[in-house]
Formats: sequence, C-alpha cells, structure tokens
Amino acid sequence: MDIFNFKPTEIMSFYLTFFRVSIVLFLLPFYGSNSIPNTIKAALALAITLAIWPQLSFPGSMFPASPWNIAVMLIGEVALGMTLALMVRILFTAVQTGGHIIGFQMGFAMVNVVDPLTGVSEAVTAHFLYMCTMLTFLALNGHLYLLQALASSFEYVPPGKFLINATIANLVFVYSKQLFVLAIKIAAPVMVAVFLVDLALALISKAAPQMNVLVLGFPVKISVGFIFVGSLFSILSMHVEAFIRGLGPFFLNILKALSLG
Repeated sequence: MDIFNFKPTEIMSFYLTFFRVSIVLFLLPFYGSNSIPNTIKAALALAITLAIWPQLSFPGSMFPASPWNIAVMLIGEVALGMTLALMVRILFTAVQTGGHIIGFQMGFAMVNVVDPLTGVSEAVTAHFLYMCTMLTFLALNGHLYLLQALASSFEYVPPGKFLINATIANLVFVYSKQLFVLAIKIAAPVMVAVFLVDLALALISKAAPQMNVLVLGFPVKISVGFIFVGSLFSILSMHVEAFIRGLGPFFLNILKALSLG
C-alpha cells in the first residue's frame, strides 16, 4: 500500500515545469535583472511553478532518461529564454541607443554612469530614458506579456524540442530592424533642436567672429536639449505602448514557428 501516494511521473512533471519556468524567467528582462537577489528570483520561480503546474505542465514521461539528453534539454530551455528575452530587449536597447545619440548631441559623451541592472557604463541620458522606459513598460503591464509568453511556451514548445529554423531567424531579423528605427524616432526631436542651435551658432560666428561661440554653445545646447528631453515622455510612452501591443502576437508567432521546427 502506497501511504504517501508517491508517483514518480508527477515529480518528473514538476521538475520539467520548474526547469522551464526558472530558466526562462531568469533570462527575461526585469525578472532576470541583477538588481533582484537570486533568492527572491528562485522563490518567485518556485511560486509560479506551483501556481501553473496543475494547469500547465509537461507529462513526466517527457523527462530525459540519460544525463546527455538532460543537458540537451537544458540547453534548449536556455535558448528559448534567450530568444524571448531578445525580443523584449530590442525595446530597451533602442531607447538606450537613442539616449546615447541625445547625449552625444548635447555634449554629454564624456559623462557616463554605471547601469546597476546591467553593469554597463552608459551616457546619463541613455540611463535616464532606460529607467523611464522600464517604469512605463511595467505601468502598461508589459511584464504580464512576458508571463503570457512563458505560459504559451508549454503549449507550443516541448522540453528539449527547441530548434532554430529559417522562419524564426527571419522573424528575429525583421523585428530587430525596429531597434535602429525606434532609436532615431526617440532621438529625432532633440537631434533636430540641437542641429538648429548649431546652425544658429554657426551664423552668429559668421556675423560676429569676435564672439566665443564655443563657450556660448555648450550651455545653450544643454539647455535646449533638456527642454526637448522633457517633451520626449509622451513620445516615448506612445512607442512603448505600440511595442507592447505587438508583443503578444509576435511571441505567439515565435512559439508557433518553434513548434514547426
């Protein structure tokens, strides 16, 4: 008689679900950032696993029998998490690129700070816009789309069945083009304003050569740049909202392409 009603297949099913949740969750933006302690992330992964395991889980028979197959399965889970994370990081990378362009135009190329989330040195304007984008992303429930994609992966991508194919590569390349387009759209107002300031200073230096345009130009460009950076918030929120609206269908297309692989 089985006193504890122990079923090895259920334990293996729980392990498969926990592997998928923990690996993918640790690689996704915000959830996998270095600012969250690993113990908190592990507890969050365990809580999510316990919450979705009764409804979303893999059969215990899918658990690999050999260590080699387990390693292949874990590599596939890591690749899945990196693919999903790449799609979201395009938004934040585009914002940071636009911030670097703005900082260069305003004369902040030498003023860098260390991003606590990534540990990378970046321009002040890039870090500022990155933090604003992260807050906007969370306020518009973008993190829920990440969890929705994680839940949908149980339906379309079995453990150890992650395969890169031409469809996935094409989707990633097409979506990656938005990085540079979005960066220019974000930086365009400041770029145009600072360009007009440079043009005006060039005309002033031509009309009055005795005026020290170099000394005058720095505070003017910084002041005008900050004024137009303040006007970027509404533009930034519209781009983030449009990105989040297309995130759900794109994740679904990615997972369907993986299932075809």
